[in-house]
Amino acid sequence: MTGRTSMLLAGLAALIVVAVPLSDAAEDDRSLLQIVTTGLFGLLDDEKPSLPPPQTLDSDLYRVEAETIANGLENPWAVAFLPDGGYLVTERPGRLRLISAAGELLPQAVGGLPPIAQAGQGGLLDVVLHPDFATNRWVYFSFAEAGSGGVGTAVARGRLNGMQLDDTEVLFRMSNKTSSGRHFGSRLVFDNAGYLFITLGDRGDRPRAQALDDHAGSVIRLHDDGSIPTDNPFSGQAGVLPGIYSYGHRNLQGAALHPVTGELWTHEHGPQGGDEVNIPRPGLNYGWPVITYGVEYGIGTSIGEGTAKAGMEQPLHYWVPSIAPSGMAFYTGAAFPAWQGNLFVGGLKFRQLVRLELEGEQVTHEERLFTGELGRIRDVRQGPDGLLYLLTDAGNGELIRLRPAL
Repeated sequence: MTGRTSMLLAGLAALIVVAVPLSDAAEDDRSLLQIVTTGLFGLLDDEKPSLPPPQTLDSDLYRVEAETIANGLENPWAVAFLPDGGYLVTERPGRLRLISAAGELLPQAVGGLPPIAQAGQGGLLDVVLHPDFATNRWVYFSFAEAGSGGVGTAVARGRLNGMQLDDTEVLFRMSNKTSSGRHFGSRLVFDNAGYLFITLGDRGDRPRAQALDDHAGSVIRLHDDGSIPTDNPFSGQAGVLPGIYSYGHRNLQGAALHPVTGELWTHEHGPQGGDEVNIPRPGLNYGWPVITYGVEYGIGTSIGEGTAKAGMEQPLHYWVPSIAPSGMAFYTGAAFPAWQGNLFVGGLKFRQLVRLELEGEQVTHEERLFTGELGRIRDVRQGPDGLLYLLTDAGNGELIRLRPAL
């Protein structure tokens, strides 16, 4: 251990004894210890973190081995699987990182991205591959973009060529940029017909989620080149943005296609309570902020008009208290047969993975997995190998693979 390392660790030890949570807000439940640790890893740029040994964890149905594939990621947000066995990972501070099939985190970030704004919860967010990536090499990503009036969520694509994105172009820009650092969304999903869905937050300005001349708080549906499908529910209506597919959402940070129906499922952050799972359907209003199962932060008073109103959709499932959901995947692999058809949701606040058993559109059982064992779960994906992969939201974030324990 170098003298520099010893001094930094001594300082960290002194700070740990006073570490207390800074906020219980769902999306920002971080501690002083996490912030100090983030800074420490930033200073120790000459010492690569070693991989921890695999952990054996228990669930109701399986004993699971959690294997760290790579670490040293700064607040990773999303992972995509490359055909050669490698991984693309977004880091919220604005870097797109490449991890080789052997688990090596390459030191150089992928080039060719547009400017990424650092604004609170915003930064470089989701990443997905085009369904025909093997032939066209298109990589799609969402990010916070600066512009007139402040920042807003945008979506771009570029062709992956080694360590560079070529032909990068912005396909979508959220209307009405503002100075807020809250509620950017954003997940990207291609459906089976090749349409691109984009989930957006209300940017911390509640009424925007009910305004159809505003992208905030909505799900957007586009063609893969960014053009707007003519069969979108509000296409051709005066005063309505035609890209909107559904609205009345607060902050959607999870989205996945149902493996049987092919429909888009999402989840979103509630306020203090009221995180929701929904199936966004064309033209429907999901209620925020008029109806919610959450309450005002701190004071606990009601929001809007209650929990139900005619013309507004009820969630399939909701959480009180909030789990601060992020990332979502349906499991269809062979490694865990009893989990097939289950919905997995990452939990930031309680540092857990949530497993939901389903019968049609009804949640019949919920299991909280690995609470406090792995960290804040930011993303959940099923890999091409039929295993589950997680990203942890930390200054030394990890890409973790879950496999059956021997």
